[in-house]
Amino acid sequence: MPQPRMMLVVTGDDFGYCPRRNQGIVDCFQAGGISNVSLLVNASAAKEAADLAKRHNIPIGLHANLSEGIPVCQRLQQASTLINQHGFFHGKMGFRQALERGQLSMKQVELELRAQVRLFRELTGHLPHHMDGHQHVHVLPEVREVFAQVLSDLRIPYTRVPVEPGLHNCPWLPAHLHRFYKQVEKDALDSIPVFTRYGIRWPDVYLGLTTMGQNMSIPNLQRALSQALGGPSDTSSSSAPGFNQPVVTAELMVHPGYPSHPQEGGCGEGPDDFSQSADRQHELNVLRDPSLLALYSQERVQLCAFKDL
Repeated sequence: MPQPRMMLVVTGDDFGYCPRRNQGIVDCFQAGGISNVSLLVNASAAKEAADLAKRHNIPIGLHANLSEGIPVCQRLQQASTLINQHGFFHGKMGFRQALERGQLSMKQVELELRAQVRLFRELTGHLPHHMDGHQHVHVLPEVREVFAQVLSDLRIPYTRVPVEPGLHNCPWLPAHLHRFYKQVEKDALDSIPVFTRYGIRWPDVYLGLTTMGQNMSIPNLQRALSQALGGPSDTSSSSAPGFNQPVVTAELMVHPGYPSHPQEGGCGEGPDDFSQSADRQHELNVLRDPSLLALYSQERVQLCAFKDL
């Protein structure tokens, strides 16, 4: 490939969620559809996932989880502000509500994040090169400060800042998702000064909110890439002699896999509906579609891992 216009990290989230997810992610990596994975260390198949990443040489980071399943830190499993009366995290919206009410201890958030990094290191043999948040918890108020401190202390260089170009004028998102994603975007924008202060880095562009599940298609991914590259590509000018455009770095968040079997997987409460649905398989099929790989080549998009940025 001539000089790439974009270095794209395609991150398969939720690695370790269940054996079927693990297999789908490995198949997707081997087909050239993803270039990086994010591991849920408190998920039921996390050890298997870490072993698969070693065996297949898959670049792996940490998907910090404060919202689904059971804490990794044993001190927090008995009584803590992070769990409900059943001993589980509060859930995607429950965590946000408890945070808004001032009910969460940031000291306990820090203990849990550090415990998850320790477990990641035990499973993989190294520190994560990047660390993001399951269900975008890492950009929430207060949490972002603790998260940044942990990354800075442990010298984990990269994170994710979910601000997606084209989100506001995306025609296919239902109203409730649009509302949630706009809130995620606001929290992410508010995180930028915090992450900057701690010297943490992230790619120039984030993609993935508008292309999740059934919304993933070649045309929708093409739209996302086009937005990230600053409008429609003009291949004639970009191949002109002496043309020297800075390379855009980007991350595309994806969730490929095979549907979870009922009762198999999850982080302690069993697999969720999204995991058991056909959405995972749909993403897997689109990501390894030869026409998408051809589009990358045509647009001079080179897949890479965080460690290559």
